Amino acid sequence: MIRVLLADDENLIRGALAALLAMEDDMAVVAQAASGPEALAMGRLHRPDVALLDLQMPGMDGIAVTQAMRAEVPGCANVIVTSHGRPGYLKQALAAGARGFLPKTVSAQVLADVVRAVHGGGRYVDPELAAEAIAAGESPLTSREAEVLELAAGGAPVEEIAARAALSRGTVRNYLSSAAAKLGAVNRHEAVQLARARGWI
Repeated sequence: MIRVLLADDENLIRGALAALLAMEDDMAVVAQAASGPEALAMGRLHRPDVALLDLQMPGMDGIAVTQAMRAEVPGCANVIVTSHGRPGYLKQALAAGARGFLPKTVSAQVLADVVRAVHGGGRYVDPELAAEAIAAGESPLTSREAEVLELAAGGAPVEEIAARAALSRGTVRNYLSSAAAKLGAVNRHEAVQLARARGWI
């Protein structure tokens, strides 16, 4: 019996996934979670074989949970299930140790097959997402540029970004203009949109 942990902050989706997997003879949902920290706690407690993790959850995202689970529950195969299938997220998830990455639009049969495949030591990446990731290439942003751009995403003024990043205002401006130039954006707002669309921030 494959023991599965489900983590998604949307109750309806979590319930639907649980109902679908309950129909499989060789699977049992042993725990559910509505946030990243709860998913990690349930993973430690129940030691599931496979964890199906939403990418964006309160407290910790699915990639951070995957990284923590890899260290604390090494016998668990982690799969990211998301409606935000951007190339940058796929690469981050695989780097964190995810065994699978698939959109929430897959069929119940594909989901069950993926659970079996990763439990058996295999990997599964949605072919369309994989093709997009290859086409998008690597992020041209340095980690500092990405961090400053992320802080700028909410429209924060340079002074606030500088305080939060522990940088001078001039350095923040330099990072923002460098990031915009690398992305071919006319300003930091467009740079944020482009980086977000590709999953680089």
